[in-house]
Amino acid sequence: MKLVAYIRVSTAGQVSDGYGLSVQEKAVRSWARANGHRIVKLIREEGVSGAKDAVDRPGLSEALLMIQEKTAEGLLIPRLDRLARAVTVQEATLMYVWRHGGTVYTADAGEVLADDPDDPMRTAMREMAGVFAGLERRMVVKRLRDGRAAKEAAGKKAVGAYAYGTHGQGEGRDRDAAPNPAETAARERILELRRAGRSYRAIGEQLDAEGLRPRRAAKWSAMVVRSICQKAGLN
Repeated sequence: MKLVAYIRVSTAGQVSDGYGLSVQEKAVRSWARANGHRIVKLIREEGVSGAKDAVDRPGLSEALLMIQEKTAEGLLIPRLDRLARAVTVQEATLMYVWRHGGTVYTADAGEVLADDPDDPMRTAMREMAGVFAGLERRMVVKRLRDGRAAKEAAGKKAVGAYAYGTHGQGEGRDRDAAPNPAETAARERILELRRAGRSYRAIGEQLDAEGLRPRRAAKWSAMVVRSICQKAGLN
């Protein structure tokens, strides 16, 4: 059978369970090979919440369109929660595939059987799995939120990018801002020149001439220099 494989990670899921795209791809390819199916296209979707409807997920929309146009006979996903973490989205997506004559498979459990009026328990069990997937997602979010709150309470940096001159050091809740040797020299030079009365633009030009680079851009801008000075209490 010709299958379109769909794999997905959201930021929270990728961090929490280690079930990244490479792991998911290996799972679907191994399952297809072991069961005599052919993957005609593998669609990857990254940083997309499983709570979103299919129309708001370009990758999933593409996979469903392939089912509708008969360029694929079935949809293969690593496990059901990769399709959706919201039960409503899960059930609507499954119904769409079945309505267009497609079959749904998961690499961890095989075929997801279509609803049967004579076996209501089948539908109930699948919906229950979706409920627990949604609960798991909310627990992940809560765990991350609690971790940030604990770090903030301990006076550590919890969210956002690290200020120029610092970087993250440590693991988990112990991770905090620490001096970044590669940027400290430039930061100190900026503050030295500002205390000497140099303008933000002139400071940037001086740092470029001395070979001291900003974190991302090729050259210093007056705005970046100004931000560094203000964070240090210099105007």
